[in-house]
Amino acid sequence: MAHSHEHQHRQLEHADARKAFVVGIALNLLFVVAEAVAGLIIHSLSLISDAGHNLADVGALALSLLAVRLTSAKPNETFTYGYRRSSTLVALFNAIVLLVSIGAIAFGAVRRFFAPEPIPGLSVAVIAGLGIVINTASALLFTREKNSDLNVRSAYMHLMADAAISAGLVAGGIIMYFTHWYWLDPALSMLLAITIVFSAWRLLRESLFSSLDAVPGGVSIERLKTIALGIAGVKEMHHVHVWMLSASENALTAHVVLARETTIPQEHQIKDALKHALEENNIHHVTLETERESENCEKEEC
Repeated sequence: MAHSHEHQHRQLEHADARKAFVVGIALNLLFVVAEAVAGLIIHSLSLISDAGHNLADVGALALSLLAVRLTSAKPNETFTYGYRRSSTLVALFNAIVLLVSIGAIAFGAVRRFFAPEPIPGLSVAVIAGLGIVINTASALLFTREKNSDLNVRSAYMHLMADAAISAGLVAGGIIMYFTHWYWLDPALSMLLAITIVFSAWRLLRESLFSSLDAVPGGVSIERLKTIALGIAGVKEMHHVHVWMLSASENALTAHVVLARETTIPQEHQIKDALKHALEENNIHHVTLETERESENCEKEEC
């Protein structure tokens, strides 16, 4: 019953996430067009660079929306876990795209830095101010689900970072308007590239580790063993494997050693109690193999 309730809760979260992605994509796509057109008209590299970065974010949001939809797909004979892992692969792809975009931004900024062009700073500030509003509003759509899904969290991080970048562009535009320091335009582009590096690197690390079935962040094998030993009848838990099944679900397999005198009904109760305890610690899919103290395990893992 609890598992069914949790499944329904995750379905509602996915539905909310899908709506947030659709609205976020629409808002940011409109802003990309406005920012790119304005950047081309006033020859602002910082606006054009930010438009390119935001376009990459729109693509990332679209791929994340696809991943959320695939995550909800039912398992089949070929993909027995369904398409849950697609969310991790999309996050990895998004990180790589971000890193590639950094190179393009940095290259253009270096060239412009040595030959700055006059820029209407007030226009830069107005367009960037619109970006603050749109990016912040889009990010707030993901506030509820950002702690339970890697893709949603990455979307939230991207949008909040974009809002901060837009704030920097507003400040730069105002300074250029009053001082005519036009070298600030490529300098802001370089600052933009550096900012993206940090967010992209974290996303790349998390998604790569997940793709390699690393233990999910925030999960401790030793803590899980301690939880198991806290249940009456459990003497040991070994051969423990924990990995990220999707951007919002973790899985575990383990051998559980029970007291010699444990009966079959008691064994079922112990397994149910352990699964419930593990679910409360963000482990959603649990497969347990039980053995008695009197049994000998020849494997090294035991």
